Amino acid sequence: MRLTEIHTDDLVFAHEAEAATGVPQQVIRQWAHRGKIRKFSGDHRFTGEGHEYKTMYALPEIEKLALNYRATPQRGHRTAA
Repeated sequence: MRLTEIHTDDLVFAHEAEAATGVPQQVIRQWAHRGKIRKFSGDHRFTGEGHEYKTMYALPEIEKLALNYRATPQRGHRTAA
């Protein structure tokens, strides 16, 4: 990952990044866990359900990876034979 200058206006929560890019939140979190994108401390806004948003991501980094993102079909549940 090449470091670039990130401005506070570029930071978004996972659900906001999903809405902007179409990349699922789970994939964004996986990218962060694998070191493909950086995580930043959030502003601790609360959801309507009492949970805190704690982690923010740089939207330009996600947009760059989103250019090559292709959703893979998930396997269905397997039944016992």
